[in-house]
Amino acid sequence: MLASTDPELDHGPRTERSATMRMCVVSRKVRPIDELIRFVVSPQGDIVPDLKRKLPGRGMWISASRQTVAEAVRRHHFSKAFKRNLRVPTTLPSDTETLLVRSVTEALAIAAKAGQVLAGFGKVETALKEGTVAVLIHASDGAQDGIRKLDALARQNERNRDEKPQIPVVTALKSAELDLALGRSNVIHAALLAGPASRTFLSRSQMLVRYRMADDDETAEKRGRDF
Repeated sequence: MLASTDPELDHGPRTERSATMRMCVVSRKVRPIDELIRFVVSPQGDIVPDLKRKLPGRGMWISASRQTVAEAVRRHHFSKAFKRNLRVPTTLPSDTETLLVRSVTEALAIAAKAGQVLAGFGKVETALKEGTVAVLIHASDGAQDGIRKLDALARQNERNRDEKPQIPVVTALKSAELDLALGRSNVIHAALLAGPASRTFLSRSQMLVRYRMADDDETAEKRGRDF
């Protein structure tokens, strides 16, 4: 349930655990919490994005959209909601995106430690042919030729296995970010095998893409199977 006394703030991360919807302070629209970012105030009076929704204190919710966060900064929504003067840097939209990228790379690193990641064109190609790929990953700055070949192979395998769902394709990270996550250099293509870690990576990737592409009033449309 939504808080009735102060709809702009929640009562902390351990209350209202059953709540699946919150109101965006900027658009005033109620959305699923997976389409929102929670912000809290640090002891030093700084605004902090609470991506995991676990930080203590009351929280303010904003649509997962870079433009919406920028509008919240510009129109002083944070100070108004928390009813106090706060230090809100103009870089908060980009700082939030940086944290979202970090959360995606951390999820990928955890999946790799769990043995759920393959890297390199050849290994990914073999896994696609064997039908073991749960998520296909391309560096956003990778060469299009290799990307097209692997995407075509994935689509071909999907047509040959009608009972299997489409393979999500993630292009949200640059090669350097993939390198950092996997602890190797020049990673352009990777694949995640089925498992809890791969589901976490996919969920965080969806949030990052939504943040980059959503407008102020609407959740970003899913671009087919691509993130």
